[in-house]
Amino acid sequence: MRPGGLKEGLRRSWRSRGRWLGRILNYEECGPATRREVRRPGLKGKPPMTAAVPSFDDVILGRRSIRGYKPDPVPKALIEEIIGLAMRAPSSMNTQPWNFYVISGEPLNRIRAGNTERNLAGVPHSREFRTGQAFAGPHRERQIGVAKQLFAAMGIAREDKEGRQDWVLRGFRQFDAPVCVIITYDKVLADSDDTPFDCGAVATALVNAAWSRGLGAVINSQGIMQSPVVREHAGIADDQVIMKSIALGWPDESFPANAVVSERKPVAEATVFVGFGD
Repeated sequence: MRPGGLKEGLRRSWRSRGRWLGRILNYEECGPATRREVRRPGLKGKPPMTAAVPSFDDVILGRRSIRGYKPDPVPKALIEEIIGLAMRAPSSMNTQPWNFYVISGEPLNRIRAGNTERNLAGVPHSREFRTGQAFAGPHRERQIGVAKQLFAAMGIAREDKEGRQDWVLRGFRQFDAPVCVIITYDKVLADSDDTPFDCGAVATALVNAAWSRGLGAVINSQGIMQSPVVREHAGIADDQVIMKSIALGWPDESFPANAVVSERKPVAEATVFVGFGD
């Protein structure tokens, strides 16, 4: 990357985020057109504060997957608030099949260690959802595309085996986030394709709600590859199926990969309009 390129890229990518975070910290200065107030839980003995939150467009267009976190803890009350927002996601006939196991501290460290040790020992993964066949064609191209973006940001060359291995290990450790949210669903619904679809909806709502509150997240499955380890240390009930994991925490703005904005195919490529007469 060109000298100063990474620094400038980070500055650009966090500019819009900084605008609305500034509004949160200086909410009294927000004009009536942009100000929307919510009650926030008091932290560390301080009284609740009233804060402006970003618009829907700010969240959708500004959110990115965060893979580098500060070690600072995330208040339980804030996580409860985020999950409450996420659970407004739609579900098939309002079945709401999802449940959440929120893990931090020593239990999360034990999951990280066990997941990493078993994966490095060659133990086959035991994820509880179908992974399908290997990507090919345009899907593989998009997978490679975002990998190139991330490795370029991190300065990991193609021949840098050690750097690539370290990146894989970060995934096994849930990217060292201070919080892991495991989304499960009721096993009695396992035969329905609606169920994982609904879990996807609530996962999307959760990462967007987190972003709106200043937190970063990344949906992943690397951190839950060894299901027995996860079940043991998270205390997941037998009547639940592990669907996905979400690493959650305060973004480390100095972590280069956090500046990466993954590309999207154009609307015209993804959409077919019928009956519009044009």
